[in-house]
Amino acid sequence: MNDPASNPSDGRSDGILAKAPYRVASVNLVANDLAEVARFYQDVIGLAPISQESGTVRLGVGETILLSLRADPDARPWSPREAGLFHTAFLLPTRADLGGWLRHADAAGIGPTGAADHLVSEAVYLTDPEGNGIEIYVDRPGPEWQWKEDGSVVMRNERLDRAGIVGAANQPWAGMPAESCVGHVHLQVGDLDATERFYGGLLGFDVMCRYPGALFLGSGGYHHQLAGNIWNSRGAPVRTDGTTGLAEVALFSDGETLERVRRRFRDAGLPLVEDGGTLVLRDPWGAGLRLVPNP
Repeated sequence: MNDPASNPSDGRSDGILAKAPYRVASVNLVANDLAEVARFYQDVIGLAPISQESGTVRLGVGETILLSLRADPDARPWSPREAGLFHTAFLLPTRADLGGWLRHADAAGIGPTGAADHLVSEAVYLTDPEGNGIEIYVDRPGPEWQWKEDGSVVMRNERLDRAGIVGAANQPWAGMPAESCVGHVHLQVGDLDATERFYGGLLGFDVMCRYPGALFLGSGGYHHQLAGNIWNSRGAPVRTDGTTGLAEVALFSDGETLERVRRRFRDAGLPLVEDGGTLVLRDPWGAGLRLVPNP
């Protein structure tokens, strides 16, 4: 599997993400209708098929897997009030690429569910056929980010300059560019304090931004590789198996980070499965996490 962040561009915040101790490798979803969901991620989002076997389709860019879809026709549809996935955020290399995708979406009659200028990034939102949230975004260059005295980054929801982004497109959309990656994953959780204890205290993420009802968690100075919110899921219990939606998030991690997590879980008496050099665990709401050594 290739490293999706080995060639940072201006859309990667001047290489901040590529050097971070944690980077999102891929996301694994469960789907009732595998064919329909896979077709959506190819035709609308622009991912390419990489491999397929009985009941599983893997999609990505080049030879790099960004999304795995597993069929379970009998799975209970995930409820938006449960813990789980808020969105998978696909990071494009440049603003021109985002403009190209918007032109493609317009031509295909795809109506995004939202859009925002977050100051650190410019983003468009939509959902797949089974309700899984998706973000397509581009980062602003790191030197343009604004910082508070406490070290947190300024993030807001402002009006997106859609016309300017579309105008930046300089070639027809031909699928997601090879330098694209999953920039971050945003989760629905049941409690923000528990989220901070787990992802901050145990995994070692920094709280990069506190927002009403949400935490944005970053590594290596990036605005966030993970986020959690309680906007729809306050007080949600642990997810049960056998539902559609999020199954697992895979994160690339360096050796020092992996050893630190291994030690913290062992000292806390928390369940942790070691698969070669990979650590397999679950967050407090049952979301699967796979910490994979950097390629």
